[in-house]
Amino acid sequence: MVDCAYIDSHVNLHAPQFDEDRDAVIVRAREAGVGLMINICDRVSNFDAVYAIADQNPDIWATVGTHPHEAKENPDLTVRDLLALAERKRVVGIGECGLDFHYDWSPRDVQAQVFRTHVAAARESGLPLVVHTREADDVMADILKDEMGKGAFRFLLHCYTSGPELAKVGAELGAYFSVSGIATFKAAEDVRGLIRDMPADRIIIETDCPYLAPIPMRGRRNEPAFVPHVYGKLAEIRGWDLDETRARTHDAFFALFDRIPRAGSLAA
Repeated sequence: MVDCAYIDSHVNLHAPQFDEDRDAVIVRAREAGVGLMINICDRVSNFDAVYAIADQNPDIWATVGTHPHEAKENPDLTVRDLLALAERKRVVGIGECGLDFHYDWSPRDVQAQVFRTHVAAARESGLPLVVHTREADDVMADILKDEMGKGAFRFLLHCYTSGPELAKVGAELGAYFSVSGIATFKAAEDVRGLIRDMPADRIIIETDCPYLAPIPMRGRRNEPAFVPHVYGKLAEIRGWDLDETRARTHDAFFALFDRIPRAGSLAA
């Protein structure tokens, strides 16, 4: 049985875009049937703000990590730093972390170093790793294979828009994949092609709000209440009905984020 109508596996509710109406955004999400959200940490220095939202809302959980754009902020981040924060009871994952060579806002070697620190923390804690990857397919594939050789860890390639070769490597290494509003964009047929080939039991759904609002909300600030549009598009792409889409993606979500109790999932 599906535990709630919708789950948003990747929100950024601490973002300044929500400062004026954060509580209303959360209420609208619940009214739309969103029963669970994970507030994703974009930098360790923001962790307190990220965690506070989870701590104040029984249907919101949190991660701890530093986005590759921000890796330069803390190049000496240690596994111990991450593990200490991951002990907080509402932390369910490590990240968002990874590689982003599109803007190079942090040096590539620093991105890779900080990413490997996150991998080690995921391996040691047993928590899933939330991975951001953009225009870094070859390096990402090499790091994932190398790190998996050191010891297994679980990971999610979130909002996946990279190429088919990295998707294949990820799938072979046991990756989960998350689908976002990009799947609804008219120009994203390549992304829809990748979604058709993703492992059916390892797909989850996200908004990545306040970014990437799905059609028909394109151009607006994204928010969790819009996630049903992503469910509908995934159902269309995979040839599933909505109930099957919910069942499959929710099974995958709870298998990956297994610190979240499935029964009574809104309990603190």
